[in-house]
Amino acid sequence: MIMDLQFFSHHKGGGSTANGRNSAGRRLGTKAADGSIVTAGSIIYRQRGTHINPGENVGRGGDDTLYAKVAGVVKFERMGRSKRKVSVYPVAE
Repeated sequence: MIMDLQFFSHHKGGGSTANGRNSAGRRLGTKAADGSIVTAGSIIYRQRGTHINPGENVGRGGDDTLYAKVAGVVKFERMGRSKRKVSVYPVAE
């Protein structure tokens, strides 16, 4: 008795892919909205590069993060046609 059996796999060969990697989001962007009150040292805007420039009473950290130098009200403003800046104006109490 001759049996001619052929066995086929029930799953195709898996192989591998060059994709499948992803990094977590960096949580960039606005941390204090226009018109909000911030304390000195508060982070206003996290960015890579200078999308928004520092204005009055605002400092720029080593990673281009903008932070308030004094307590006050946040104001996003324009610098000409294309540039933007953020300033903090102290509130008189």
